[in-house]
Amino acid sequence: MSNNLDFLSNPLNIETIREIDNLDLPIMQKHHVRILAHCLHILKIINIDDNSQSSYKNSLREWCDNQSRQFDDKKFSELLYTQIDSTAKRLITFSQRINKNIKDLKIDDLVFLVEQS
Repeated sequence: MSNNLDFLSNPLNIETIREIDNLDLPIMQKHHVRILAHCLHILKIINIDDNSQSSYKNSLREWCDNQSRQFDDKKFSELLYTQIDSTAKRLITFSQRINKNIKDLKIDDLVFLVEQS
């Protein structure tokens, strides 16, 4: 069995997954960190270029539409977009608050965000 994960089903690499799993956090907080990390990775894939909430929307919409083509399900695209957009807004607001570019956020930053919630 390969250690490589299917990129489309889980774009987080195995090292990131292990790092999150090894955190000294309750299971629900680890899950929340994984969701944030997944969304952050997607934002990096679509090449978000600044901490602006408007800069990524078209690219995210296109990315979600491309993902939904696998299932031939437009409703999936809309739901995926809504969920990732909501999380992206939270990550952007957080990155601005801590004076970091969103592309520079690390797992420790995500943990900090989750622990503040």
